[in-house]
Amino acid sequence: MAQPTRNLGPRHFFTARKAASGLGAAHAGTAAHWAMTVSAVALALLTPFAIGYVGAGIGMPHPGVIAWFGRPVPAILMGLFLVVGMIHWMRGTRIMIDDYVRGGARRASLIAVQIIGWGVIAAGLYALVRMAFISLTV
Repeated sequence: MAQPTRNLGPRHFFTARKAASGLGAAHAGTAAHWAMTVSAVALALLTPFAIGYVGAGIGMPHPGVIAWFGRPVPAILMGLFLVVGMIHWMRGTRIMIDDYVRGGARRASLIAVQIIGWGVIAAGLYALVRMAFISLTV
């Protein structure tokens, strides 16, 4: 007696490899989730240092701030905080835009977020490098 054919639904078009890899509809798997998790943990570790270093600089005269952020440890930790924070912001904003914005506005928003994010990173790193070089010459 012949076996009846059963309807496997849309999964019958999957190859065994594709079904086993579990990459999902975005074809990225959990890579985006892990990237956000890692950057969130990094920010959780860097934020107290950033608050402490910025807080220590409040109220200092201009040469004092230049000397403070011209030191290697505050400059490096603030640079890391800036870069990791902005990349985390760009990824999170992309997720929100992908969820809630459609069409041309989506493309424009994604482009704007990238321009703003990388612009803030460039300006912040420029300021830190400039403070480091000014403190070297003083």
